[in-house]
Amino acid sequence: MPFIGKVILITGASSGIGEACALFFAKKGALLALVGRNEEKFASVMEKIQDCGVEMEPLMILADVCVDAERIISETIEKYGRLDVLINNAGYGGVGTIETATMEQFDGMWQTNVRAVFELTQLAIPYLIESRGNVVNISSVVSLRAFKNCVAYSVTKAALDHFTRCCAIDLADKGVRVNALNPAFIDTNFLTVAIGIEKDDDAYAEVVENMTKTHPIGRIGSTHDCVNAISFLAKDSSSFVTGVTLPICGGRSILSPEF
Repeated sequence: MPFIGKVILITGASSGIGEACALFFAKKGALLALVGRNEEKFASVMEKIQDCGVEMEPLMILADVCVDAERIISETIEKYGRLDVLINNAGYGGVGTIETATMEQFDGMWQTNVRAVFELTQLAIPYLIESRGNVVNISSVVSLRAFKNCVAYSVTKAALDHFTRCCAIDLADKGVRVNALNPAFIDTNFLTVAIGIEKDDDAYAEVVENMTKTHPIGRIGSTHDCVNAISFLAKDSSSFVTGVTLPICGGRSILSPEF
């Protein structure tokens, strides 16, 4: 199995895609360093991992990626002595047009979606060079096409995509690969936070129904869809894949608007 004994650091691991990654890689025998801000959600993830019968308990790092990058890397190395895969999953989203988005909103997204990823990656590089490891950044389909009412989020994710490409070029001759995943609408709590609608609300069901129509494949995405793609990008067997921004979007990134 390709991930047995690999040290994998996952940010935003207390929910959504990050939680799904934690459970998947734990079952595959990876040694995990998990980062999150919500202690209660973290406890729930730990419980689920323990239910999988995992021998090695993950390192749970209660931290904010925007201010704790040095501590996150140092605790990971102190625990395991190495790092093989960095999954930059923590993200901050929100709606707003160029007329309605606030600078506070933009700055918050930039800090989480770009600056924190830059700092964590930079700090992780010496260890990834040593292990000939790789980075997977979780971006979004909104970086690939223009969508209404999400200008700040789109701009930060577009920056993340180009950061991915630049890092891939910088690190290729050092044996470190850097790729990004660009999901469309994924059935997690991310959107409920971004737009303030709870999953049990009728309005959420309406959003899901409308979103389904914009995905040519006929459904919204799942965390399972994302984890399968992340696993592919993170495997040593994908050693010829770098600088990729991979849409996991049910065809949404290639859909032409109807006028």
